[in-house]
Amino acid sequence: MDNSAIKTNPSVSSDSIKMQERLAIFLALIAGYIDATGLIQWKTYVSFMSGNTTSLGAAISTGKSGIIITSVTVISCFLLGIYAGTCLSLWKRIKNQILTFYLVSGILIFYTIIAYFYNINNLSSITIVGFSMGLMNTIVTSVGNQKVNTDFVTGTLNSLAKNTAMLSMTKDKVEKKEYQSNAIHLLLLWIGFLSGAFIAPFPLDYFGKWTLMIPALLLMICGILISKTNAKN
Repeated sequence: MDNSAIKTNPSVSSDSIKMQERLAIFLALIAGYIDATGLIQWKTYVSFMSGNTTSLGAAISTGKSGIIITSVTVISCFLLGIYAGTCLSLWKRIKNQILTFYLVSGILIFYTIIAYFYNINNLSSITIVGFSMGLMNTIVTSVGNQKVNTDFVTGTLNSLAKNTAMLSMTKDKVEKKEYQSNAIHLLLLWIGFLSGAFIAPFPLDYFGKWTLMIPALLLMICGILISKTNAKN
């Protein structure tokens, strides 16, 4: 079952694919922004679990308990977020994933308001934000027939290289078109994440504790716009 916010089927229309692509790039940009914010503020990735897994392995061998606790916490919360988001997508009472937009936005808004009035420690911060990132990763899972992850880029770069290799090796025109399309989608997704990470330090310096309010509001606005689009269709 496809649990993306835009409903898909084996014969996805070009308009639907374009919508999926734009939404995936938007979410990747948000993820890059929040991940960079987490790295700057808490010295921890909140969506890039490959980095946290490497840190965990190195910390176990060197006996750095602080890093072990932090890495285990953020990885566990990210997994719980994916678990919760997937369960929501499979819940028959929910027709689409728009609810997840509002949930992630609400979590970030709630965290931002509490953090403004109270000093939230790093472990609690990565617990909350890591969970929301896992949740967000379940909103869009494919662009056309290409599976994607919007919260981290290791899989994206892997798929990009594979599709590029298959594009250069195949002689079939139909396959060439498909591999080229997939490669472009994946490249744009990577650029989206990179752009979000690049942008993050600037509003962080200006807005301080309110910096996560920006992606929260953008997610809410996006959810509202998609709800209106789905209603028209």
